[in-house]
Amino acid sequence: MDIRFSPQELAFREDVRRFLAEDYPADIRLKMQRGMPLEREDHVRWQQLLATRGWAGVNWPPEYGGTGWTPVEKYIFSHECALANTPRIVPFGLGMVGPVIYTFGTDAQKQRFLPDILASRVWWCQGYSEPNSGSDLASLQLRAVRVGEHYIVNGTKTWTTMAQWADWIFCLVRTGGPELKPQAGISFLLIDMKTPGVRVSPIRLLDGTPEVNEVHFEEVRVPVENLVGEENRGWTCAKYLLTHERTGIAQVARSRVRMAELRRQAAATPAGSAGSLLQDPFFLRRVAELETELIALEYTELRTLANLSAGKSPGPASSILKIKGTEVAQALDELFVELAGLHALPCVPEQFGPAFEGEHVGPGSLAGAAGVYLNNRKASIYGGSNEIQRNIIVKEVLGL
Repeated sequence: MDIRFSPQELAFREDVRRFLAEDYPADIRLKMQRGMPLEREDHVRWQQLLATRGWAGVNWPPEYGGTGWTPVEKYIFSHECALANTPRIVPFGLGMVGPVIYTFGTDAQKQRFLPDILASRVWWCQGYSEPNSGSDLASLQLRAVRVGEHYIVNGTKTWTTMAQWADWIFCLVRTGGPELKPQAGISFLLIDMKTPGVRVSPIRLLDGTPEVNEVHFEEVRVPVENLVGEENRGWTCAKYLLTHERTGIAQVARSRVRMAELRRQAAATPAGSAGSLLQDPFFLRRVAELETELIALEYTELRTLANLSAGKSPGPASSILKIKGTEVAQALDELFVELAGLHALPCVPEQFGPAFEGEHVGPGSLAGAAGVYLNNRKASIYGGSNEIQRNIIVKEVLGL
């Protein structure tokens, strides 16, 4: 695959760099440098800046307001954003439910929801996992019973990222009876979080942040018009959405930037009489092996982007990206913790408060390595655990 940039692509890269240099808000940039958590307004403001440039719907078709970028332009954009350490695009609207709606939704649903998703005027969250249904998603039990022109929804979703900020949630719900096989009785439903009977309970993670939540539904009335696709056939929407989610989880460009930072930090870290840690043959071998995996992953991502640009689904390649992308990211976390040594021990949630007067420790600081490591443990689980992804590859690629 030839990834040398054409004059047009080089001009596009300069346009992206100019935008990031001039329009990336200084306060958000500072928060990202310090590893401070972003507020809802920070995410929205950044994504709306992208929308104003027409750069929000990276993988959306042009007829729905997408960029129409080539795979190389998408690669350039993600790489430059990683270099500038911008916030990641919150995926639930732009990367997940948006593609489901423009692929399976009615014309009325497209007109109602897509413009607000593209402009980040509405915050979405994902209702897939349940307290007893995670990797075996087809066992979900959130029940939606049709009564007239509404569904009555009862049950609980869990691990719902950023639900505390969400305006809407897209949910997999069970609408079929016990006579249907599990996958055949699931529907894809859009639910307004302000509907009476919806309640959000925060869950605090290992690093101390309340990033995920349980969402409880008690006699929640949802209009039938909010059903996407056909009743009892939402599993098709679910699989389509997950392939897009897994592709985005890989975060290849950001891992490349982190790899460069790892080398820089290692070159400045003493390792006894051998000089810097980067001169230690055992440590250097681990870095080289990881770099080789990252290069291979990058080419897989480029092939996947080419399929998306041709209007195809990512397919099983998304599972490969998800597995290797999260494994590479977690291996980088481990190397950063090893570099930090005793400096990785502190995890000080108070540093994110307005009254904190000490030194902020962000992802660019070795003292922040522990928080990144702890938070990123979940990456190999969400979007479908890596064990499940291996089963998908065996079935779809090897036919076993």
